Order: sequence, then C-alpha cells, then structure tokens
Amino acid sequence: MRIPPCAPVTEVVAAAAEAERLGFDEVWLPDSQLLWRDVFTVAATAAAATSRVTLGIAVSTVVTRHPSVVASAARTVGEVALDRFVLGLGVGNSSVVPVGLRASTGSELRSGLATIRALLAGEEVDFGGVRSRMRDPVPVPLHVAASGPRNLRLAGEIADGVILLSGVSPRTLAAATSTVREGAAGRGTPPRTTVSAYCKVTDDVERDARELKPVCAGIAQNGGVSFLALAGVHVDVPPIPLPGAYPDVVHAEDWAAAVAACGPYISDEAAVAFAREFCLFGSGEEIAHRLEAVRAAGADAVFLQHVGSYDLPYPLLNDVAGKVLPLL
Repeated sequence: MRIPPCAPVTEVVAAAAEAERLGFDEVWLPDSQLLWRDVFTVAATAAAATSRVTLGIAVSTVVTRHPSVVASAARTVGEVALDRFVLGLGVGNSSVVPVGLRASTGSELRSGLATIRALLAGEEVDFGGVRSRMRDPVPVPLHVAASGPRNLRLAGEIADGVILLSGVSPRTLAAATSTVREGAAGRGTPPRTTVSAYCKVTDDVERDARELKPVCAGIAQNGGVSFLALAGVHVDVPPIPLPGAYPDVVHAEDWAAAVAACGPYISDEAAVAFAREFCLFGSGEEIAHRLEAVRAAGADAVFLQHVGSYDLPYPLLNDVAGKVLPLL
C-alpha cells in the first residue's frame, strides 16, 4: 500500500501501523520534498511503531540528494527496521521538476545506485579523487522504478528489485517483465518484481474511472502514448504544464480541477479503458481475480495506490482488507 507522507508524522505513522494490523505485507512511502514530509524521517518513525510490515521508499532520487546522503538516510532507517526496509530509486519526478532540476539520466542513476550500494556494504568510494567510506553500514535492498525500455533493462541488470510502472495490463506487463529479464540475462538471480497499480473497490467503474484522467494524462506527457495504445487506450498528449493542475497532473492539489483540465485530452471512454486495463478498479472479486493473474504472470508483489496525493488511503486500506484479501 502506498501511503503518502501528506499529514503530520503521527498520522502517517498511524496509517502505516493500521496497514500492518490489517494484514498488508508492505507500506511504501513516496519522496517529494515540497509535497510531503521528509520521507526518511517518516519511514524511521513508522519503523519504530511497527514490527512486521516491510517499509519502502517509492521512490527517492540522486538528483535532490547526493548519493552519500541517500546512503546515510537509508542506513538510519535500516537500523530501525532491520531486515524490513527497501530503498526505491528513480530518475526523479515531483522531486526535481518543482525546483527547476532535470531528471537523472540512466548513467547517473546507475552511478548513484552503485555508490549507495558500495557505501551500504562498507566499501570505500572514490569521490573525485577523495576516497571515503561510511561508518556502521547496514545492508538495504535497492529497487529501481522503471517504465521505459532502457530503465527496465537497467533495473534488470543492477537492482535487487524493480518497481514496474506498467500497471496490470497483461500485454504491457508481459513486455515490461520481458525487458527486465533481458537486462538480467547475465545475472544468477533476477530482481524481485513489484507491479504498481491504482486501485479502487467499486461497483461502478464507469463512474469512478473519470478520476483517473490526470493519471492517464501524466503517462501520456511522459512519452507513454504508444504504451497506452498497446493496451487499447487512445489519448491525446496534454501540454506541460497543464493549466489547472498544480504542481503537475499526477499530484494536482485540486484533483477535480485537474480532471476537468484533462477532459479535452482524455475521453471518458479512454478513462474507462485505462481503469479496466491498467488499474485494479472493480469489485473485490474482480480485483482478487486480477491479482491472481498478475501473480501468475510472474510478479512478486503488487503496490496499490489510491487516487490522490494529499489524503491518507484509509478507504482503500479498509476496502482491500475487507473485500479483497480474504479472497486471495
């Protein structure tokens, strides 16, 4: 379950503890320094308040934090959540754009991950002629979030796990996992696979699919038009930035305004197709059936997201715990 650090720390930690109580295996916290509380501080506090659930960062970046700073933060959380902490890394999105920075390249992500891994293993690292190491290292699994083919191959090659941003569409999921396997061809053990998907337990997909328009628009803006079309979802690309969606369409503060702003580019029909193909929208029975299919396709975990960035996902937590988990 994705729980954004969008509320006072005590409230976010209470939500993580509730996810543990309800039987979820993992809680993932997104990282964006202007949108939410500091993710590593929240993760360490949540670790102290839980005992079983795995805590993950989904995802941090080596753009806004130096790799040595990321490694130190990960070590700190790893000490509190011993053997149940995962660090996710990505090229950067809502962390970099609002402060005028660019996303990291694949080579920068590769280099940053290598530095973090070496420091967490207690190894010396060359920082431009200065060799240094980190005291009291703690091993932490490193996952990479990826959607495009280059980063999917990169994740397969270097990461302990990959967070697939492909959704649960069978065709796109098959293409993504195949590309990860290409990258992992020279390894003995392929990376752990986590599939990210927006989820809502509902008896009226046609009604509720409209709220996904900003998510669909964000994929289109990031070069995913052909990716969507592969699954039969045809959209137009909204401009960047899209008026009415601050700070961006996926993290809009006024979600209703963002839905309206996306209307000219994402039809109701496309939103419904996106909900049914890429997302886990439907009854508890439908969602459970699709989760079984995702597992059969080779995924190790499914990372559930609710629509929205500034509220805690209690409705989704309770609906999945009460109407989906008992069926699995």
